[in-house]
Amino acid sequence: MTQSLPPRFGIMTAPSQVEYHDILRVWHEADTIPEIEHAWLFDHLMPIGGDPNGVTYEGWTLLSALAAHTRRLRLGVLVTSNRFRPPALLAKIAATVDVISGGRLDFGIGVGSRPSHPGARREYEAHGLPFHDTDRAVAHLAEACTVIRRLWTEAEPFDFHGTHIQLTGAFGNPKPVQRPHPPLIIGGRTTSTLRVVAQHADVWNIPGGDIDDAIQRNALLDRYCAEIGRDPAAIARSTVLPVSYDHPDTTRNAIGEAISAGFHHIILGLPAPYPAGVARWVTDELITSSTQEHRLA
Repeated sequence: MTQSLPPRFGIMTAPSQVEYHDILRVWHEADTIPEIEHAWLFDHLMPIGGDPNGVTYEGWTLLSALAAHTRRLRLGVLVTSNRFRPPALLAKIAATVDVISGGRLDFGIGVGSRPSHPGARREYEAHGLPFHDTDRAVAHLAEACTVIRRLWTEAEPFDFHGTHIQLTGAFGNPKPVQRPHPPLIIGGRTTSTLRVVAQHADVWNIPGGDIDDAIQRNALLDRYCAEIGRDPAAIARSTVLPVSYDHPDTTRNAIGEAISAGFHHIILGLPAPYPAGVARWVTDELITSSTQEHRLA
């Protein structure tokens, strides 16, 4: 990545503590605004903030509906928990969404929730899902990336005998619309996850909030790429920044810092409830001014 690259902007609407028609309204509006290039959901099965018994929609099911109701936006789940779904099933789900969207899927994946986050950890026990230690989860993610890519691209059934994933006669059909496959966005910040990013990702995503840490992790990813002989510039850098409706200057400053640090995919997290015309407000108050500042820099 070089700082001469123009920033690309998207929005994120967490599908929790909000109703479907509210998210659909925002995505419909964003779909008409070229400055907003992509839109995202998150992947949790229960709320991680607010009312612990509040509504939370399943991310990929909702993404499929939104794909059918939009025409231009690139879209994805930021990021899919690799702990929730077997990777071969996830590959099938993602290929289906890519077909429905006409080839607009950006495939986001990560290890899964942090074990230190009790609000996220409880969703595993509540749904009968295992929660393995981090080392095993990261190793499983690396194998999952390999399996998913093969299911999207290989023309014949194959067997896969990994340490954590075992498949016999695996085959993906339909294939994604995008060739060779949808972009692979891997989210995370730990050193072990960054090694998986260096090996497999087209885009790396890190949550915003601590720009100094993001800069350090960015440099570490460059080092890991160099160690395996991969050009660090082959991996685009992405970050999620929270939007403040009341203090847009705070958000604009965070955008400027992220762009200066080499993050050129900026995803603006929209807190609910969403004001009327929020996508246009984001464009006018945040994206346009930040883009102009970047051109002048």
